[in-house]
Amino acid sequence: MTDHGIFGPGSVTWRVMGEPILLVGGLRALLMQGLHPRAMRGVLQNSALMDSGEAWSRFVRTTEFVRVRTYGTRAEVERAGRRVRKIHATLTAHDPDTGEDFRLDEPDALLWVHIGEVDSYLSVARRSGVRLTDAEADTFVAEQRRAAEVVGLDPAGVPGTVGEMRDYIEARRPALRFVPEAAHPLRQSLNAPLPLILTPLRPAVPALTLLAFATLPRWARRLYGLPATPVGDLWATATLRALHTGIGLVPAQVRYSPAAREARRITAA
Repeated sequence: MTDHGIFGPGSVTWRVMGEPILLVGGLRALLMQGLHPRAMRGVLQNSALMDSGEAWSRFVRTTEFVRVRTYGTRAEVERAGRRVRKIHATLTAHDPDTGEDFRLDEPDALLWVHIGEVDSYLSVARRSGVRLTDAEADTFVAEQRRAAEVVGLDPAGVPGTVGEMRDYIEARRPALRFVPEAAHPLRQSLNAPLPLILTPLRPAVPALTLLAFATLPRWARRLYGLPATPVGDLWATATLRALHTGIGLVPAQVRYSPAAREARRITAA
């Protein structure tokens, strides 16, 4: 029997995650993560996020993990998940608010990171014009419980519908803020390090970061100290739709990554 991983053909995940516009969703997910004080401090104190010489390598590793989790075989997904769980279990960080040291695999922080990712992918996809019914959106959220299990969460405790996800986010809002020791992501993007081959794309990085900020809920933008108005919401949606439409004019062989192209081929077959 062919091993198509934890999602496979017919899944909403395969249909959604291959869309190039979800690069914006990935950036938005990082911004959502940054509003959970312990999740952000765990990153700040244990990674090269703020090291301009290493930031690109970290981004590549994260992107590869998402690719394997989405399209890899079950064995590949388990290997990637085991590696991430081991890292999280062995690293600690310090919370200056409580004076406590904490492990990076705290379920509360892991769940926030997971939900921020799922909400971001889904929000950007739907606002950009990727066609999803309400039922399909719920299916996407439910499928992502499998992704939550990969990083060590109990899927039974993970929201499985759009409504449950929104309720969870709303309940978490009072504890969210942007920690003062973190560099502002928009300012950091102005000096984003890229490999020499991607240097021509450097001017686009601040624009993509700005768009990712604009796709956040208004309350989240305010926590980052940015303007948050309905006009900004309309601009973000219109820009996402224009980008998605423009990308759609590019031939599929160029538009989609090799993994996404293969997933589309398998699904069609």
